[in-house]
Amino acid sequence: MAVYFIADMHFDDDNIRRYENRPFDTVQAMNEAIVANWNSTVEEDDEVYVAGDIGNVEYISRLKGKKYLIKGNHDILSNEEYRRAGFEECFDKPIIYEDFWMISHEPMYVSINTPYANIHGHTHNNPQIRTVSARSYCVCVERIDYTPISFEDIVLAVQEEDSRL
Repeated sequence: MAVYFIADMHFDDDNIRRYENRPFDTVQAMNEAIVANWNSTVEEDDEVYVAGDIGNVEYISRLKGKKYLIKGNHDILSNEEYRRAGFEECFDKPIIYEDFWMISHEPMYVSINTPYANIHGHTHNNPQIRTVSARSYCVCVERIDYTPISFEDIVLAVQEEDSRL
């Protein structure tokens, strides 16, 4: 079993496709690319943590794996509705994963002196936020080629940044 992370799919949101200059001609092409990338990466017994902003939940049932949602600012359905859509569990607030990783939608303040690192979404292509630092990793789809990224790859990238300090 592998563990993956992704954020900000915004299924069926044509505005986000345009605002973030996503490389798709239509919102349908964007949706289908995200689904195809997900399903070519994730196996049925893998876990995927979604750091918010799903968009249309009708796509969730098409995605492989055991899915967990940390709600984002656009995730307005009830937790029960997200469970019915296919999530194993849904969280209203950030969670702690493996005693060190805070998973949140919006980036949380962390520094090299804090005992946690942050896996987050929300910032899309904002150049003021780095994709990886010694204490954070942004898993917005724009930054991870519209494909879930493995926990192992996140850990290695953060460790590499940390070793540069």
